Amino acid sequence: MKTIQKIGLALFIIGLVGFSLLPFIGTYQLEKEIVIEQVKDIHAENMTEILSPMFGKEYGSNFAFIADFNTNFNAYNDQLKSEEDWDNVIWDNYVFPITKAAAQGPVSESPYFYLAITIGLAVLGALLYILPLHKGETDGIKNDGIYFSSMKSRGILGIITGTWLILFYIILYWFPEYLTNLVLMVDPLSMALSSNPASQWFLYGFIYTLAILVMGIRMFRKYKGNAYQTIRTVSVMFFQLAFAFLIPEILVLLNMPWHDFKNIWPLDYSFFYEYRIDGMVSSGALGMFMLVWGIILIVLGVPLFTYFYGKRWYCSWVCGCGGLAETLGDPYRQLSDKSLKAWKIERYMVHGVLVFAVVMTAVTIVNYFMEFGLLGQATDQLHSIYGFMIGSAFAGVIGTGFYPFMGNRVWCRFGCPLAAYLGIVQRFKSRFRITTNGGQCISCGNCSTYCEMGIDVRWYAQRGQNIVRASCVGCGVCSAVCPRGVLKLENGEEAGRLNELPIIIGNKSISLKS
Repeated sequence: MKTIQKIGLALFIIGLVGFSLLPFIGTYQLEKEIVIEQVKDIHAENMTEILSPMFGKEYGSNFAFIADFNTNFNAYNDQLKSEEDWDNVIWDNYVFPITKAAAQGPVSESPYFYLAITIGLAVLGALLYILPLHKGETDGIKNDGIYFSSMKSRGILGIITGTWLILFYIILYWFPEYLTNLVLMVDPLSMALSSNPASQWFLYGFIYTLAILVMGIRMFRKYKGNAYQTIRTVSVMFFQLAFAFLIPEILVLLNMPWHDFKNIWPLDYSFFYEYRIDGMVSSGALGMFMLVWGIILIVLGVPLFTYFYGKRWYCSWVCGCGGLAETLGDPYRQLSDKSLKAWKIERYMVHGVLVFAVVMTAVTIVNYFMEFGLLGQATDQLHSIYGFMIGSAFAGVIGTGFYPFMGNRVWCRFGCPLAAYLGIVQRFKSRFRITTNGGQCISCGNCSTYCEMGIDVRWYAQRGQNIVRASCVGCGVCSAVCPRGVLKLENGEEAGRLNELPIIIGNKSISLKS
């Protein structure tokens, strides 16, 4: 078994290194026809003039090509800005589509081969490493040696992994032109699903889905014998593959707007943006269903489901962010900060983001129905600020890149506005709670250690006090790792859910705190 795992680890590293180096191979050559094809008609004449010095030249790397592109393009725009000729400034970002169209070399000629030796090898290696895990062992969750692992306890491997993820997200969100070869590699898959060339977002969705599927198999191995964890993992794998990846691509194939039916405002913060509303309204009956379905989820779905099942119905069973955290992020769950200070920061931040999202959306809707008479196009600036600060930097760069540093639910704890909305409902109007049996608690601390949401579960368990924290996502791991069966996830009557008088266990046996 150890030999198979070593082979798997070697294949994974080879695939990952190949994936990281692939953007640097190949050549780039720009022609006038490429520019005309990739830009809007209103910009075609100006863009061909701007980029004419690049025509016919062969560039040995994307760095050289992009640098030359930016030099010519920025010189043109800077001149217009200095003259305050704002109407003629080209605000559209054409560097990625033109770089992709100008790419030449082995990746564009043999995309499946490079897909196989990068992502394919990484997936195969990961599976060979995962499948032998816990084989032959009795059922039970094994966390032996986790704090001696360089990868799982902020060691050098964890730091390298976190740094790699952060850099990948920064490039993906703001410099996708440097990922040209990686996008070309998945072009055939995108064409097969939607008949459209791949974008950086298709690449990301593909990798994201694979990560959940592969690491979901690890969850099966680690939590074998635990039916709740198995079914929950199957659920997040299904919703990511079907609703977040395949169905939206098929919608595009049918000339419908790209839409993730399980994504809910305010997590789907662009739901009420002008282009989204217009796209749904103009797409006939299915488009109107998308709009009505989205509103029903916001107004009725969230409070109703959360009342009966707590926020776990979404955060731990449906959400793609939660799905990645529960699978790819599971090895880092013990790194979440359980301190009171962290809890205070969490509450201010996550509810602050919710307020920001609500205000932005309210302004957007009012401005839309006033035919942009309230703020004009200034709402675009508000959208950009939110998209940069929350949608990109927080949800992506920090939310996933910080797994090896701060645990797997950084985004869910500190930034997700939908988690805040769900949490408010769960805290004050829900049947869900985690019940505790204080008389059986031996204070081992497993529950607190492996709580990904930074809840000091042991504190409640020692007092026999129900856990009804707004942040709890009902993942059930605290219950799974408890050696005494002290914790239990329940959906009971509201009466008695909040037991503010804990049982105190001491030298005078058991007494109620008065």
